Amino acid sequence: IKKKQQDVLGFLEANKIGFEEKDIAVNEENRKWMRENVPENRRPATGYPLPPQIFNESQYRGDYDAFFEARENNAVYAFLGLTAPPGSKGQTDVYNQMH
Repeated sequence: IKKKQQDVLGFLEANKIGFEEKDIAVNEENRKWMRENVPENRRPATGYPLPPQIFNESQYRGDYDAFFEARENNAVYAFLGLTAPPGSKGQTDVYNQMH
């Protein structure tokens, strides 16, 4: 999980894409919001969705696997719901579990 989190955050930072990291390890409200807002068809059959989970504002964009696929296909901005170059408006929220 940690490597995946670092991969997403590193990419966003390197490309100057604004984001807010939301810690689910120590903030119950963040954890609850993330779990409730991951679409039902994207939740695991058992347990809870694991971080990182990526949202643009309150719109769910995907998990690490979807991010990785978008990056491999040079489609990260579309994946994130952004249309302009890095630094454009739009807030990406990354829900992570930090220790």
